[in-house]
Amino acid sequence: MMALLLLGVAILLLILRVELVLILMFVAGVAQLIWGGGAPEYFLQDLWATMDRELLLSVPLFILVGAVMGRGSIAERLVAVMSALTRPIPGGLAVATILSCAVFSAISGSSIVTMLAVGSVLYPALTANGYSKSFAIGALCAGGTLGIIIPPSLPMILYGVVTDTNISNLFLAGIGPGLLLTGVFSAYAMARNWSVPRQRFSMSDLGEAIFRGIPALLMPIILLGGIYSGYYSPTEAAAVALLYALVVEVLFFRELKSRDYVEICVKSAKLVGALFPLIAVAVSLNLLLAEHRIPNQIIAFMTEHVHNETVFLLLTNVMLLLIGCFMDTASAIAITAPLLKPLAHAYGVDSTHLGVIIVLNLEIGILTPPLGLNLIVAMTAFKENFGLVCRAAIPFVLLMILCLLLVTFQPWIAMALVGSR
Repeated sequence: MMALLLLGVAILLLILRVELVLILMFVAGVAQLIWGGGAPEYFLQDLWATMDRELLLSVPLFILVGAVMGRGSIAERLVAVMSALTRPIPGGLAVATILSCAVFSAISGSSIVTMLAVGSVLYPALTANGYSKSFAIGALCAGGTLGIIIPPSLPMILYGVVTDTNISNLFLAGIGPGLLLTGVFSAYAMARNWSVPRQRFSMSDLGEAIFRGIPALLMPIILLGGIYSGYYSPTEAAAVALLYALVVEVLFFRELKSRDYVEICVKSAKLVGALFPLIAVAVSLNLLLAEHRIPNQIIAFMTEHVHNETVFLLLTNVMLLLIGCFMDTASAIAITAPLLKPLAHAYGVDSTHLGVIIVLNLEIGILTPPLGLNLIVAMTAFKENFGLVCRAAIPFVLLMILCLLLVTFQPWIAMALVGSR
């Protein structure tokens, strides 16, 4: 009875649009007092134990990397290379948009940073070269989502923290789905813009773009190569990426000014300040649930009523797609991942594969109203109404759902590289 009352209060607070972190703190604190032996210090101990993890250092570092590159010219030079490379094919600039988002994602790990950095360069170019506003916005919104599936991915790091899953394996598992989405988006971009005038390929322009962009092109190689070769951990990779981004922007491109550093640090600190309390409180609540065997009871209920893996995966996808419409990615992972992991294990689904499925679902969620974050940011950044932005995203959402089903029921797409380690 008390649990139902607490759940009702939490739902009421959500309806009243109270911040999720405050709701979780309230629920976790009350739960600790009632079911945790009435000792509030347990709550504080859980918070400290959650934050006292070396892996969490990678989160603010990757956020800083994305902010540095978004303020500097790494994005512009990556776009120049992709544009010169795809000129002669149908919808060349549209394909360059998708490829630029994919490459930038492999550095920033952030959906919004990817969309804004690439969009600031390519949105005016797309509309000036005969591409419709609707397609340009849809492609940039969808291309931005690649930032949370192609490694390094901040949501995957968060999933690894709250479920104790190997981060390097999660990064490897994101490569296959990331390439699948990139290929599908590119194919659609070519088909949709077949009649748009093409440009003549120029080897000299490509050579010049590559020469100007060599430091930027080396970044994903240094970052991901070091992780997968075992030379450094994901946390160390984040530090290497930040140092490299600063060196490139300050010494080579000379785009950053002294006043930019303050703005970069303040914006990054605000994002970290919003994210870390959410992680800490969610993990504390999950520990309490595990202590009282709540996940075990859910598993028993599910296995009694759902008798095969296929139905479980379908129900999981439907639930996550709905959650993604109303909740941001970090919050959704913090709440759902620890409960879904033991369920998935009961049905024989690998926790790494589950992580990819969760991230893919929530990737779709940031393109769906009413709270699709990429839609809201695109509306502001590109100065278009929300209805146009939503309509622009529809074809890409349908393509992403198709890719989600393929990854869900063909696990080798995600797990092939993990199995080869």
